[in-house]
Amino acid sequence: MTRASVIRDDLVAYVERSGFVAHGLHVLAGADVAEHRWTPDIREDVHSVAKGVCVLAAVMAADDGRVSLDAPVATLVPDVALGAGVETVTLRHLLSMSSGIDLPWSETMMTDWPDLAREFLGRPSRGRVFQYSNASTYTAMRALSGVVGDVGEFLQQRLFTPLGIGDAAWDRCPNGYIVAGSGLRLRTGEMARLGRLIRDRGVWRGRRLVAAEGIDAMHTEMVPAGTSPAYDRYGLAGWGGPGAAWRLHGAYGQLLIFRGDAVVTVSADDHGGADAFAAHAVARVEARRAR
Repeated sequence: MTRASVIRDDLVAYVERSGFVAHGLHVLAGADVAEHRWTPDIREDVHSVAKGVCVLAAVMAADDGRVSLDAPVATLVPDVALGAGVETVTLRHLLSMSSGIDLPWSETMMTDWPDLAREFLGRPSRGRVFQYSNASTYTAMRALSGVVGDVGEFLQQRLFTPLGIGDAAWDRCPNGYIVAGSGLRLRTGEMARLGRLIRDRGVWRGRRLVAAEGIDAMHTEMVPAGTSPAYDRYGLAGWGGPGAAWRLHGAYGQLLIFRGDAVVTVSADDHGGADAFAAHAVARVEARRAR
């Protein structure tokens, strides 16, 4: 048996033992792949895993020389009235949730105001304070659209098509922009392709799609995010942990878990069980590394 299949079999047993409501599982370990499904293979909302995809969009635009992640976002949206302190907020701050702008999530966030990005940037900043909000990623992509055009189309051409993912579908706000912080629908295997690309620092089948430095920043440029062990540090869309691993983590258990040369990809419908699954997955990957 391959290392990937051993890890897969252990995780399948864990799911069936724990009751974690998993839909699909993909394990990449070195060059080996193993998969398992509990439900039909359909596209599902990957929720906040989409934030990582938005980071890739920004990194590719920066690599093109179209934008700097460290320039004030106000230079990309010059016609927006800024709240106090927002003039120093950058794309990097928005993507790392460190803008200090407070706008809590709600189911009606996209329709509560005529323009969510204007509302967000018009609120004051408390400085470089972690403040997790889908509005932050949405605003970053609104700003990016000023230099790349429609971000969904940009990502389709530059990222999804090279990965063999056709017609990636995004939810859109009433103004026609991608929701960005969520609302991207992918199959488990399609999400796993993103995982392989990220593990391989932006290279897909010998072709560089994303700058390695931008990939690294997803999990190395961490900002303090709180006191919970599973949520105490955050990079460019990546959460630190469990342990020495890091992950892209979407609501209801959408996970890309990275540890060394292994990536565990899960689609699920179990918000409360995701952290325990992630911890078990990392332990099993590390156990196989130790042999």
